Amino acid sequence: MTSNVQPLPPLQIGEYTIPVPIIQGGMGIRVSANRLASAVANEGGVGLIATVALSLASKHYKKAKDYYRANILALADELEMAREKSPDGIIGTNCMVAIRDFEAMVRASVENGAQMIVSGAGLPLRLPEFTSDHPKTALVPIISSLRAARLMARRWFKLYKRLPDALVFEDPNTAGGHLGAGRSELYSKQHSMEQVLPELAEWSLKEYGDEIPIVTAGGIWDRADIDHALDLGAKGVQMASRFVCTHECDAHENFKTAFLKAARGDVVIVDSPAGLPSRALKTPFIKSLFGGEEVSEKCFASCLSACRCRDEEKAFCIAYALHKSQQGDMKEGLIFTGSNAVRHTEIVHVRDIFEEITGQPSPMRS
Repeated sequence: MTSNVQPLPPLQIGEYTIPVPIIQGGMGIRVSANRLASAVANEGGVGLIATVALSLASKHYKKAKDYYRANILALADELEMAREKSPDGIIGTNCMVAIRDFEAMVRASVENGAQMIVSGAGLPLRLPEFTSDHPKTALVPIISSLRAARLMARRWFKLYKRLPDALVFEDPNTAGGHLGAGRSELYSKQHSMEQVLPELAEWSLKEYGDEIPIVTAGGIWDRADIDHALDLGAKGVQMASRFVCTHECDAHENFKTAFLKAARGDVVIVDSPAGLPSRALKTPFIKSLFGGEEVSEKCFASCLSACRCRDEEKAFCIAYALHKSQQGDMKEGLIFTGSNAVRHTEIVHVRDIFEEITGQPSPMRS
């Protein structure tokens, strides 16, 4: 197979050289687990297991009191299975700062072999502390502004004498799930990739000699998007929604079908019980929510540090709603997505996406 597509440069994050500069974004609950993460890792990218509420639908969870212990056991299982499927790939985790067992999930990640931790939904100011016994693990905060990048780098260096191994800039105008900007700030130029990415690249070069590579996330779909991001100063990209409609994605087939059926106007902004605006796919659950109909409000695990469902008995249980969609229940399920949700047309293999982007045959077929 010959191709006129220019090779993508590898991405260096900490001690790890990533042959194809793509990080698969973490998608909870169990949308990106061992199957998807290992498939991406086998293609030369970074595969991430989303750790939030990972125990749900696992053999370890029976009732609410099992929740936190079961999360740790389920994460150990997922990392082990991912490593079995991808013995030579780069496997990491996505750990949300906003969850109550953030520290436990980080520690369980490194203790069970995660090579990279990508962390957002808040600033992971203590991440180096929780991983101090595993210095080879790459630490990658998610940020939405130059101000946040400066804060992270200065704080980590002052307290821990280390810098982030990379930073993921997430464009709230296009990203999926919880967004790093308020509703009134969405769709403004000041938070866009075109505005912030060059600022971050210049800052990294001038202040740290390019030691902190910038990875961009949100709205990345094809090779043209990747080339544009690299032209703006990124060293790599993070892609999440693009991998939903793959055979390897860990979600139920109904979940994937919802994307195939999505039409223009079906990507909406909802208010999360965590207090953040979120981008989601319109489902029967969303229609009920917007229509003022009754939805599940019972908090079953107290999983978030701040939660309107638990603290005010308002909104809905987001862990329950995300779990339901992953299991295929569209009536009670919430689906988070990026702005490209409606671009899916078929279920493909992860290797097909990499071949399209790189113009090269998958090593799985050689």
